[in-house]
Amino acid sequence: MAVISRRTEPTPIRRPARSRALGLAAVFMLGALVAGGLVFAATRPSSTEQIADRLRAEDALRDKAQIKALTELARTTRDRLVPVLEGLGRVMPVDGTAGPAVVTPADVARWRQAAATAVDGFADPPSGETATNIARSSLASAVRQIATTVDTYAASRGLTGQIRTTVMDLAVRQRAAALFTWSVGATALDAVNVDAGYGHQHVFLPASPGDGALTPDPEPEGTHES
Repeated sequence: MAVISRRTEPTPIRRPARSRALGLAAVFMLGALVAGGLVFAATRPSSTEQIADRLRAEDALRDKAQIKALTELARTTRDRLVPVLEGLGRVMPVDGTAGPAVVTPADVARWRQAAATAVDGFADPPSGETATNIARSSLASAVRQIATTVDTYAASRGLTGQIRTTVMDLAVRQRAAALFTWSVGATALDAVNVDAGYGHQHVFLPASPGDGALTPDPEPEGTHES
């Protein structure tokens, strides 16, 4: 009698559920890493952008140092010019008439020397940010105008009559323009100090209402309110 053999099918191997979960997790992690790498590659700054950011940071630090140095120079210059302006105020009141004060040639020589030293202080200015450059240029222009005012007054001393009156009037107007220009620079200097984190710095020259100069704001020195 023939014997019919049966082929036994291999029993399928079932992977544990834990193995399948680990495999899915590995696939997910791999996909996340690939996607994250693509996003980083797409959004990271280019070498040009990195250089630009570094240069901007260096410029900001340099500008802060320039603002501090400019403020110190402005204070020194103000202290040097106050005696000059006080002397001019005694002999050149705002209305242009000669005052009662007696001024000697030695007085005028001291004023000229003080003004010349102030002008030299602003020679060869460094290049900074636009706002800082405006503050520096305004102060430097004012100093030159004050020096010119002293020269004009000195020239008037050797004149008489109507020509002396005319030249004295010119000196008075030059002084007013100088004080206005300084007040513009001092206002700009105050603003850049606040922006740089140094707080308000009110480096203004004394001026009379007739000069039309800007005046400092009421904020205390060193505060950051604008």
